[in-house]
Amino acid sequence: MPANSVFSRFLCFALLACSSLTATTSPATATPLPANDDAFLDDLEHRSFNFFWELGNPETGLMPNRAHADGTANSGITSIAVIGFGLTSYCIGVERGWVPRAQAEARVEATLKFLLANTPDEHGFLPHFLDLKTGKRAWNSEFSSIDTALLLHGVLTARQYFSGPRVTPLATKIYERIDWPWMMDGKATLGMGWKPEAGFLPWHWEKFSEHLGMTLLAIASPTHPLPAETWKAWKRGPFATFEGKKFVQYPPLFVHQFPQAWWDFRGWRDGELEYFSNSRTATLAQRAFCVSLKDKFPGYDENIWGLTSSDSAKGYTDWGGPPIDGGKINPRIDGSVVPCAAAGSLPFAPHECLAALKTMRERFGDRIYGRFGFADAFHPTNGWTNRDVLGLDVGITLLMAENYRTGFVWKWFAKNPEVSKAMALAGFERCAVATGETAN
Repeated sequence: MPANSVFSRFLCFALLACSSLTATTSPATATPLPANDDAFLDDLEHRSFNFFWELGNPETGLMPNRAHADGTANSGITSIAVIGFGLTSYCIGVERGWVPRAQAEARVEATLKFLLANTPDEHGFLPHFLDLKTGKRAWNSEFSSIDTALLLHGVLTARQYFSGPRVTPLATKIYERIDWPWMMDGKATLGMGWKPEAGFLPWHWEKFSEHLGMTLLAIASPTHPLPAETWKAWKRGPFATFEGKKFVQYPPLFVHQFPQAWWDFRGWRDGELEYFSNSRTATLAQRAFCVSLKDKFPGYDENIWGLTSSDSAKGYTDWGGPPIDGGKINPRIDGSVVPCAAAGSLPFAPHECLAALKTMRERFGDRIYGRFGFADAFHPTNGWTNRDVLGLDVGITLLMAENYRTGFVWKWFAKNPEVSKAMALAGFERCAVATGETAN
């Protein structure tokens, strides 16, 4: 987890006078994509959507947390976070015309019913991993705060997009039963999880990480809210500095991406940080960091880069960069590339990320681009390609590509009244968008 530090106001460069919070979305520069770029992203999104639609069980709604890239086998396990991405993907699929609305709504309804009836919960929190067939707790996994929250983001997106008697009551029940104060365990911030065998895990969400959306939803809960002060209780840090730019950092890019797959932070700051611009800086810094390693790993260049938690040739690993100030380069970095690192940052740095994705497909062709889009990870020079795709990585690719093109997920998630309530309670205010970085 990231180390402690305090963040000052300097990152909201191009800041204009901030006004009171009046909405939850900010205007974007309308820049239509060239037809070939739009077609490329459409194909990537459709393939990513197929992971959730083809591998999801129509009766239970559960989909695997990972599967072979050709779809021939899967793990037999699901992650509740993956289900959150999957529920959101069904909304995108309907909007794009890839699946009939009635079928997608039925899949969403089946998923919510199955989770409520067949999956154990503790104060509303669900186990991190479930058996794909039964929905029961797998691997003695923790009842996870963050993974429950990622599920909840998909639940609430679907609640708005499929608003009506079939989906709304079920989605609302899943949200309202979560007892957020219980997960605090008497501390100032949310805990990371609980196990019946050992009680609460010893770690809390005390620093910059993927918990931003979760903490906001907890503050806005209509039944078991956290005090608004919880938003200010976590420390804005740690820092990284690369090529003269300083930013709040956690080296794998997913930490920047996951909350902002649903929360539209463009043009908002909370008094300490402007999160969208911070994530743009982190994305560009990682690109430059990979290029700086080119002498050691000649497969890296300006358009072949990207690291975030993924499989490696030696197993699943948590890698990224540049390192936190004072830290060393992750020794597990071996020259591999994780395509969703660029795909998940498309709204932050579209020119650089889109160029990277197109170059990867052009150079490596069928080796890394298949039934469900990009392979989870590959090595540009030694021939290694991951045989699996991971639901989280496919999901962030799909959601952020769609947000870059249309802002669709941001728009529908923001229709939940709890979103504007949370941002108001947390003290978000308007500020200037540092760059016009989205196509919609």
